[in-house]
Amino acid sequence: MLVINYGREITKNTYDALTASDISDYLDAEFSVSLKPNLVVPGPASNGAVTHPEVTEGVIQFLKDFGVKRIKIIESSWVGDSTKCAFKYCGYEEIGRKYDIPLIDLKSDSYTTLKHSGYDIKVCDEALNTDFLINLPVLKAHCQTRLTCCLKNLKGCIPDSEKRRFHTLGIHKPVAVLNALIKTGYCVVDGICGDLTFEEGGNPVESNRIIVGRDPVLVDSYCAELIGYRPDAIEHLSYAKKIGVGKYYSNDVKIVELNSENKPVIDMRTTNTADRYRNMINDDAACSACYSSLVYALHRVGGRANISGKINIGQGFKGKTGKGLGIGVCTQGFSNCIMGCPPKATEIVEALR
Repeated sequence: MLVINYGREITKNTYDALTASDISDYLDAEFSVSLKPNLVVPGPASNGAVTHPEVTEGVIQFLKDFGVKRIKIIESSWVGDSTKCAFKYCGYEEIGRKYDIPLIDLKSDSYTTLKHSGYDIKVCDEALNTDFLINLPVLKAHCQTRLTCCLKNLKGCIPDSEKRRFHTLGIHKPVAVLNALIKTGYCVVDGICGDLTFEEGGNPVESNRIIVGRDPVLVDSYCAELIGYRPDAIEHLSYAKKIGVGKYYSNDVKIVELNSENKPVIDMRTTNTADRYRNMINDDAACSACYSSLVYALHRVGGRANISGKINIGQGFKGKTGKGLGIGVCTQGFSNCIMGCPPKATEIVEALR
């Protein structure tokens, strides 16, 4: 079952979507509940990168009316950014004060190593020590994985060192396995104005919808089709289905639409911007923040880079030397390197020009 609620009354629409859903079949008032938004960078939700605080507030109001007393918000921003700053600038400190809910920065959390499908993965203990985890991702594009939604959002539940290691492992399968290790209780997708070009925001697309459902694979496959991808084109989504995390959306899934008169008359398909630049990049286990900075810079210069050969980026270049342009400290052995972890997109722009 999926519920989609349309419109700009974000807090009310989130509350109403949960009320119309089947969450009560799985939730108990005695449970401890953890909310996992996407606060990848500090900034306003209107930029299309982070979960609207109004969405989280709607969930909290629903939980409190349901009788849940133990609620916390857990998150870890991407490598190179501060979760505490994100809590502040994304409006979550105010929510914490208003509802007396703790904000847990997973960057300073302990972790447990768990095994699944041949992988050993470190998972933050706060993400494991809860009865019911509600995943609150933003529906948006990603420069490496094409889609980032429910499955990818749980990458914020692992230590920074593990986030880096995921990229050395190819990112897709570890993300899928992570979702087999962390059991999602329910998904509440912020589809208000996600960026369909970059995961760090800046190019928001107004679509004004909240999508809720139990199965993260089903929700993500539905969302993938919304932005123009077949589910099998999203590698981590395909692998999650294969290892039994969930099933794809199909026509026999019950859909409940609320306020359908507010349904946006827009083309929600992704611009595929990142795909256009893949043939210019020599990627060997690049972290998302670094890769995103490069793609953003290439987009700024319209793909017209004043360089010869491919642009080198990723952890696989540590300790190696070479000619050409390298992006990030991992490529410092190249003849021309833009330092940083991650480097600033503005500095990459200058180098490309």
